[in-house]
Amino acid sequence: MVQRGEITDRAWQEIEPLLPEYGQSGGQWRDHRTVVNGILWKLRTGSPWRDLLERYGPWQTCFDRFNRWRRDGTWDRLLAHAQTKSDAVGEVEWEVSVDETLIRAHQHAAGARSEPSEEDPKGGS
Repeated sequence: MVQRGEITDRAWQEIEPLLPEYGQSGGQWRDHRTVVNGILWKLRTGSPWRDLLERYGPWQTCFDRFNRWRRDGTWDRLLAHAQTKSDAVGEVEWEVSVDETLIRAHQHAAGARSEPSEEDPKGGS
């Protein structure tokens, strides 16, 4: 059973072929789907990697695969595929939002004096 926030069977069928092959022979590799769900949980919650839930396996596995896939472009391919596929069937409505926020610091937030003020009888800054 798919838990809330995890990849559905339909979505998994779409992205599984885009993922790299499992590692070298001789090693036990954790299932890609479990690792991807762990990565998504971490990104969704903002928790530290070390707080990853046990059902996703060792946090180091998710962390290492996240970084490896970032470096080799796997995440970029997945995003491009999802955007292209969803756009083609009309599931995505593209909307651009531009925010022109300007924040100014108060004049006294510019920094402390480096030399004492002449008006300050105690010589403090």
